[in-house]
Amino acid sequence: MKLHKESKGTIAVASIVFIAVAGVSIYFLEMWSLLIIVPVLIIYGLVFWFFRVPNRDIQDHVENVIAPVDGKVVMIKEVVETEFIKEACIQISIFMSPLNVHICRFPVSGNVIYKKYHPGKYLVAWHEKSSTENERTTVAVESLTKHKVVFRQIAGYVARRIVFYCSEGDQAKAGHEFGFIKFGSRMDIFLPMDTEIICKIGDKTKGGLDVIAKMRD
Repeated sequence: MKLHKESKGTIAVASIVFIAVAGVSIYFLEMWSLLIIVPVLIIYGLVFWFFRVPNRDIQDHVENVIAPVDGKVVMIKEVVETEFIKEACIQISIFMSPLNVHICRFPVSGNVIYKKYHPGKYLVAWHEKSSTENERTTVAVESLTKHKVVFRQIAGYVARRIVFYCSEGDQAKAGHEFGFIKFGSRMDIFLPMDTEIICKIGDKTKGGLDVIAKMRD
C-alpha cells in the first residue's frame, strides 16, 4: 500500500507511542499485555489506512466538475460566496470522515487565480458556520469554460492540519492532487448558478473519479 508523503511525521510519532506502550505493557502486565497491545495495534493500523494513496485512473475534463475528495455530499444550496466570487453561486459540501482518503484534488481544470489561508476555529466540520469560521484555505480556478470556481478546505473538530501545494499561476488539472487535510474535515465547492448539478445530498463520492456537476462553455 502506497502512503502519502504527509504521513511521515504522524507515523513516526505513532510508531514511537506503539513501541512504548507495547514495551511497558509486556514488562509490567505480562500475560495481560495483549488486552492493551491489541487495541493500540488496531489504532496504529488505522493511521496507516488514513494515509493510503489509492490508484485512480484520472481522465481529462473540460466541462465536468469532479469530486475533489472522498466523502459524503452533505449540502447543496444557493449562497453568496463573499471572499472571491462575491455573488450568488451554488455550494456543494462534501464531508470526509477519518476513514476516508484525505487527498484533496482540483475539481476543475484551468488556471489557479487565487489562494489564501485563514486561521480559525475548529467547529465540527458539518457545522454550517465552519465554512467561514474554521481554519480553512480558499483556492479559485478560472476553468477551461471561463468560469470562476472556488473551493475550500475546512478543518474540522479533529482535523488540525491543512496542507495545500498550489500557487497562483499554476495549471489546475481536474482530479489531480493539490493538497491534503488530516483526520476528518470538509470540502466546499462554489459553482456558477447556471451549473448543472449531477450529485445529490447523501451521495458518496470518490475524489478524482465522480462527476458531481457540469458547466457549459
